[in-house]
Amino acid sequence: MITFKERKYLVSKGIDSFFTGVFDAWSFIFRFFKELFIPPFHFKEFIHQVYETGLKSLPLITLTGFVTGIVFTKQSRPSLEVFGATSWLPSLITIALVKALGALVTALICAGKVGSSIGAELGSMRVSEQIDAMEVSAINPFKFLVVTRVAAITVAVPILSMYCTFVGLMGSYLNVKANENTGFLNFFISGFETTTFLDLNVAVIKAVVFGFTIGIIGCYKGYYATQGTRGVGKAANQTVWMAMFLVFVEEIIIVQIANWFRVQ
Repeated sequence: MITFKERKYLVSKGIDSFFTGVFDAWSFIFRFFKELFIPPFHFKEFIHQVYETGLKSLPLITLTGFVTGIVFTKQSRPSLEVFGATSWLPSLITIALVKALGALVTALICAGKVGSSIGAELGSMRVSEQIDAMEVSAINPFKFLVVTRVAAITVAVPILSMYCTFVGLMGSYLNVKANENTGFLNFFISGFETTTFLDLNVAVIKAVVFGFTIGIIGCYKGYYATQGTRGVGKAANQTVWMAMFLVFVEEIIIVQIANWFRVQ
């Protein structure tokens, strides 16, 4: 039976641990921006990480984006047919993919695939003392391992997001073409006539924020992993769920800010 004193101590310890974790996370982010602009710049490692996080994710992004476009179109058609408004399908799908689904789907895939990989990789390097060995060798492990990976995924996610949106629109077009025999140019002209530059800018900003969030969480959890091999799995797992949770929170916040600009 836990006494009142013990319960009070556990609550106090949990609160202290939470605020300590928040402080450590902000210190980690501040250190990233500080190291980002201080030479040397590991461009070769940065390009390698762009390849690892971006190019290797293309097959999964392609499949997911294409299926998303087809499924969303098929699900939306019956509702629009009730009102005789199937001609609005291109606009509806374009708005959905550009404003929300393209960046969100890409971020969730990268959180599961790339984020967990970064957390596990840096975690294994930490518990096997490879990071300590780099420090002894006069190499800045934070700059070489963290800065390059966060910068790479911050650049890769917006590109993958735009690609996912395009692939999703192609999947939607094929479905519309098969059912309504709509031409290629007519589909895209009709789709983008209701899309503004603000929508495109917001989509890019969201993708950049999502990419940075996934990268910084994966690196933070992996860089400070403990408890041996168990800590590696814990770092990968925490990276995935924390990145996904923050992606949804950021989606809500950015949408609210964008809507505020629209009414100005």
